[in-house]
Amino acid sequence: MGVTKEDVEAAVAAALSPTHLVVTDTSGGCGASYEIEVVSDKFEGKRLLERHRMVNTALAPHMAEIHAVSIKKAITPAQAQPQPEPVVAADKAQA
Repeated sequence: MGVTKEDVEAAVAAALSPTHLVVTDTSGGCGASYEIEVVSDKFEGKRLLERHRMVNTALAPHMAEIHAVSIKKAITPAQAQPQPEPVVAADKAQA
């Protein structure tokens, strides 16, 4: 059998200690393709490419059996916080 969703979750969790992790098997169950969303303090100060490399490094032991990995989000906890809505000035035509 190929790599399971749980294998991917365990590998990423062990390497990155995420505060949020979503792994989706997009292969139809054969374990060959995954989408990943991960939020981790370990991404602080890292550029996007470095973050993706960190995820790929965590998965290195399994990559021989995985066909595709799509990293949808690799962000810090601060980046995961909802952003405040911009304040829109009142329409002057109504004044």
